[in-house]
Amino acid sequence: MLFDTHAHYDDERFDKDRYEIIEKVHQEGVSYIINASSDVKSVRVSVELAQKYPYVYAAIGIHPHNAEEVCSNIIPSLYEWAACDKVVAIGEIGLDYYYDFTPREVQIRCFAEQISVAKELSLPIIVHNRDSHEDVLRIIKGENAKEVGGVFHCFSGSVEMAREVLNNNFYISVGGPVTFKNARRVLEVLKYVPDDRLLVETDCPYLTPEPYR
Repeated sequence: MLFDTHAHYDDERFDKDRYEIIEKVHQEGVSYIINASSDVKSVRVSVELAQKYPYVYAAIGIHPHNAEEVCSNIIPSLYEWAACDKVVAIGEIGLDYYYDFTPREVQIRCFAEQISVAKELSLPIIVHNRDSHEDVLRIIKGENAKEVGGVFHCFSGSVEMAREVLNNNFYISVGGPVTFKNARRVLEVLKYVPDDRLLVETDCPYLTPEPYR
């Protein structure tokens, strides 16, 4: 069985053939898909796709790039969307210090608020972490995200960080970057992480593996 634990079929690049592709990948052996959200629009589409296809599930949340969307009128909406029984996680949420599209203090507040929602709903979280290892781990521990656990998607940290992640009730997933020429660190992590704590993902349409980039 193949389980794509992280995809973005809500992305505009799928507007012309979204349904055809989702149906094709299932026919070709992908048993289940989790569609991860990034903003309000993608949350809506993710839930719609989950309701349309029995093998598609939704994760709802606001990506750090869009963290300024998180305010008093959106957090309550997460509870409403989570009422759908096909919603299985809060995500993707986290920090991105590589692009810094949103002020870091806003990203941090948004991340912490959505962890609180996940704990109230007893849902795991899908963590986005780019060049923000120290703060992500600090918030995970400070907010006691271990209570619900989840997954660090497209893991880019060290073996030492992987140990901390696993100890805090999280899984680790890797995608296309494992095929990149500079993938030395992630290969070391793969050797360390137990098979039963390792997930696979496409993150489509992003992070296409070599040689298809």
